[in-house]
Amino acid sequence: MKTFHILFLSGALLLSGMPLRAQQPVVISLDSAVSYALEHNRTLMNSRYAIDKSSLKLKETISAGLPQVSASLDYNNFLGASASLTLNPNAPPAIIEFNPTSSFKANVSQLVFNGSYFVGIELAKLANEITKQSYLKDELGVKEQTIQAYCMILASERILGIIRSNKTNAELIYEKTKNLANAGMIEQTDVKKLSVMVASVDNALKSMQRQVELGYNLLRFQLGLEPDQEISLTSNLDEISQKYLLTSALNDPFTLDNNMDFKLISMQGEIAQKTILMRKASYLPTLVSFYGRTDKILKPLFDFTPKNMVGLQLNVPILSGGQRLSQLNQARIDGKISENTRDLVAQQLNLQERQIRYNYNTLLDQYETQKANVDIAKEVLEKMNLKYQQGVISSLELTSANNDYLTAESNFTSIILQLLNAELSIRKLNSKL
Repeated sequence: MKTFHILFLSGALLLSGMPLRAQQPVVISLDSAVSYALEHNRTLMNSRYAIDKSSLKLKETISAGLPQVSASLDYNNFLGASASLTLNPNAPPAIIEFNPTSSFKANVSQLVFNGSYFVGIELAKLANEITKQSYLKDELGVKEQTIQAYCMILASERILGIIRSNKTNAELIYEKTKNLANAGMIEQTDVKKLSVMVASVDNALKSMQRQVELGYNLLRFQLGLEPDQEISLTSNLDEISQKYLLTSALNDPFTLDNNMDFKLISMQGEIAQKTILMRKASYLPTLVSFYGRTDKILKPLFDFTPKNMVGLQLNVPILSGGQRLSQLNQARIDGKISENTRDLVAQQLNLQERQIRYNYNTLLDQYETQKANVDIAKEVLEKMNLKYQQGVISSLELTSANNDYLTAESNFTSIILQLLNAELSIRKLNSKL
């Protein structure tokens, strides 16, 4: 027993000392990320399920007009009951016993005409098509959000790298200044001022690290990955900017018929018109043909039931108290609402497209300005560092130049992201993502 405990403890210690196999990071480019999201995004999975369900609903609607077959088997036992039949008053009555009976019945019916049925099939087809278009709309949304999350990470990491380099340089200047102050060559106040600059840069570094992690969480969500799954991005922001900005979709004219929202609202209008037809069809008669066969397994003494029966059943709606008319008028009002909504959406989309183009052109003008501003701010900061080390300028001037440079880099990166978002928005409006 003691030997068993020793072996168990030894094995436990060995296992605890073994390193766990780390989860392999997902190495992915922007195009691969978009493709992966289209396959694994949970919103799109539900949209695909909705398409499958809509297709089955269409089949269900069609099947209502196909031949319907039913069968039944029954057994009746009258528990020894009997009846007397007097045929001659001078003769004793005849006793008729109710024997157990059993029969097998089969019925086949076929819808011959029903106006609502045929309109219902058209409505089901439209509903199925709307589900497919909704999937395409969700697909565009996932593409856009995946690209945005990917680019946000790259932009944040770019600024993060600049802040890290800036922090290293600030700490180096701080240490040199601190040594000079300890040697009595400069005032201690310069050291304190530089310590504030170092702390400010450190706070900016921590804030950007949180921003990067937020971007990765958003990307994991779009890709359908686990929250702790590591991701390594292989594309860079400059490549993406060249791909989307140099081949801008703003050069293409905006077409309403390409827009997913406009397509969906137009289909809703078609459904409203089909609903009007369905309400009108409710005034039409319904004709059904049927065939029935009955086979007696246990027959009674007297059986006059024919085995085969065929027939037609015609149902004619005559009076509904005005219910059908009210339903028809409601459907007509819904059709007018649908037309107005379609026109309203068209106006909103045209206005949105013009606003995006206006914002894009404004951002494009700012892009060149901010790019030049970054170069100037970087050059000024480098010169200020040299002058500060030579004792020509104060620490306050150096801190100001450092802040100007960080601001310029942040603004420039922000402009790039805003341009990409505007580009993505116009592509999404034209369904060309």
